[in-house]
Amino acid sequence: MERNKTSTSVFSRSAASMGKAAFKLGVYIRLSKEDINKTYGASDSVTNQKKLLEDYYKSHIAEFEYAAYYIDDGYTGTDTNREGFQRLLADIYSKKINCVIVKDLSRLSRNYADAGGIIENLFIGKNIRFISLAENIDSYINPESVSDIIVPITNVINDNFSYQTSKKIRQVFDYKRRSGEFIGSFAPYGYQKDPLNRNKLIIDPEAAEIVRSIFTWFAGGMGKSAIVRKLNDLGILCPTEYKYSKGLSYYNPHAKDKSFWSARTVTSILKNQMYAGDMVQGRQRVKSYKTHVLEQVDPGRWYIVQDTHEPVVDKDLFNEAQLLSSRRARIPYGESTPHIFSGILRCADCARAISRSKSKGHIYYFCRRYKDCGSSACTKHSIKHGTLENAVFRALKNLICLSVSPDDIMLHIEALKPEAKGYDIDRLIALKEKEILKLNRYKKLAFEDWKDDKITEEDYINLNQSYSFEMKNINKALENLNKEKEITSINSDTENPHINKLKTLINMTELSRTVIAELIDYIEIYEDGSISINFRFRNPFELLEV
Repeated sequence: MERNKTSTSVFSRSAASMGKAAFKLGVYIRLSKEDINKTYGASDSVTNQKKLLEDYYKSHIAEFEYAAYYIDDGYTGTDTNREGFQRLLADIYSKKINCVIVKDLSRLSRNYADAGGIIENLFIGKNIRFISLAENIDSYINPESVSDIIVPITNVINDNFSYQTSKKIRQVFDYKRRSGEFIGSFAPYGYQKDPLNRNKLIIDPEAAEIVRSIFTWFAGGMGKSAIVRKLNDLGILCPTEYKYSKGLSYYNPHAKDKSFWSARTVTSILKNQMYAGDMVQGRQRVKSYKTHVLEQVDPGRWYIVQDTHEPVVDKDLFNEAQLLSSRRARIPYGESTPHIFSGILRCADCARAISRSKSKGHIYYFCRRYKDCGSSACTKHSIKHGTLENAVFRALKNLICLSVSPDDIMLHIEALKPEAKGYDIDRLIALKEKEILKLNRYKKLAFEDWKDDKITEEDYINLNQSYSFEMKNINKALENLNKEKEITSINSDTENPHINKLKTLINMTELSRTVIAELIDYIEIYEDGSISINFRFRNPFELLEV
């Protein structure tokens, strides 16, 4: 059955044969998945409904001026947002139709409130003749039939059928979620459905390279906006465009510009635990089987099953990305990055956050509670930025020197090198070059079509300009890819965040926001200006284990 198919057709008689016919008939037919799944679903097929209603029309043809058919194939009856049904309503209001016929009441609606409102307020209120064959309802021949107790009872039964069907489907889906089976329509970017088991995810090598690079760049200190710019500059297809390129009919309702990467997309990838090999489902749910409106589910109620599929990134790298995301502090107005100690400092006595102040070219830190409430609440706990920065830098360098020798660190680096992974630049360059060849071929074909009078000169000019514009963008992306290749060849270790981290520790000459966020949990400032540093680890290799 083809989903979401609607149609309208009209059968009419000649004016001479109409006699006293008064009714303009609207034949409404609807079929949805829940009807197909019924044991007697064949009788509700579009073809059989149409045949049954046509037989009625032909046997009572003297009563009708003509018949227009309104068909909704693949639409639920729990709401009225159906194309064919909306067109029927429009024709009723414009007086093109003054009689409606259905096979049974469930075709009209499976929503008890909607069905009652349509019959009472629309059909009876606007004097529209209504016929339902299964329930023997005809508001013209037998006006009492629409008020019979069977009508509301049948509507309640139809409504309950949808509720029970929805409940059973949810139970099946919940069982699959608990079992770690993937039930989504589309696999997350970086994965694809296993052809042998549609409830299992397998790696999509091409997209997984990009996902892995996003995590690597982020762990290496690159911000989300910088990652977005890099992906777009390199001409890498965003997830929506990538799915289109693979022939998938994918739709992202949140995408403002479906052709480019966005910070929202990058953030979503970095937060998605699926990339660590865990199945995470049930993040959204339908509010009601009648409204079909999605609502967000509290993370505590998500279905999470560990290690159900091959991870794109290891759990250490994923957890590191989560930590860095949680430490991304607010960026002050007019600046591009957060302050180096933002979100790290706290008062040793009241445990409140430490504020930052700049005066006469010098930066100071002091207790926020003291600033807001005065000396009766807490004392100043002041320290200069330079003093704090030097103290933290010395503490980190001393800890590294005391804990690990340079030789041990270099051995660790050598052990990590074979595992360095990233996107295949050569493959991306080859793809872009292939696209340019394809566009050149299209331009040549368009020119030949114009010369052979198969297309107009205007069409040729438009096509040529379109192809040229695409080629310009691809050439720009190709240029950026080649630059990226040169940079990568100079430093082959840039793709492994663990190597970068180790080298940063060895060669650190000054503090950075990334190092502080990764290595330090918080710093307490005492009244006398002394500090206490709470590290995230006891030994540097605890942080750097792969």
